[in-house]
Amino acid sequence: MSSLNVYADNNPGTPIIHLTDPKRIASELAAINVRFERWDSPVVPVRTASETEVLDAYRPYLDQLMGETGAGSADVLRVGPETQGWAQARSKYLSEHVHSEDEVRFFVHGQGDFILHVGGRVYDVRCTAGDLISVPAGIPHWFDGGETPDFVTLRIFTNPDGWIAQYTGSDIAARFPVEA
Repeated sequence: MSSLNVYADNNPGTPIIHLTDPKRIASELAAINVRFERWDSPVVPVRTASETEVLDAYRPYLDQLMGETGAGSADVLRVGPETQGWAQARSKYLSEHVHSEDEVRFFVHGQGDFILHVGGRVYDVRCTAGDLISVPAGIPHWFDGGETPDFVTLRIFTNPDGWIAQYTGSDIAARFPVEA
C-alpha cells in the first residue's frame, strides 16, 4: 500500500503526518511541487515481458508524460533479489542527491521509497505498483528499494545520458532509515 510519512528533519522517530489515501498523499506532495498519481496498470507479465512489450503496454501514459516534460527517452528498470550489483547501486541511491532534471518514475511492480528533504521536513513516500512520482529538479532526495528488492519501474529521462546525480554531502539519509 502506498503511504507518506512526514517528519521534522531533526526528529526521525515520530512522523508528524501519516497518510495512506492516494488522494491525500497527492495533495500533501503537491504542496512541495511533487507530482503523485495512481494509474490503472495494464496486465503485463513484467518479469518475462521484453522491455519493448512493457513500454508498449504503457505507451499512452508515456506519450502524455513525455509530451508534458519534454523527455526524450524512457526505459524499464527491473530489480530483484537476484540483481547483480544491487548492494553497490543501492548505496549510491541511499545518499542524498539532486538532479538537474525531474526524476520521473512509475512503479509497474513492487515497491520502493522516495525520501524527499524539503523545507525542514523529510517526506518518505512509499511507492507501490500503480504509482507515478515526479520529483522536480533540485529537490534533495534519496531512494531505497530495500535490502531484498523486487520492483519494476518505468523511468523517463530528458537527459540522453540518463540518471545523473549531484550528491549534497549531507548524512541525513543515514538518520532516516526506511521501515520495511
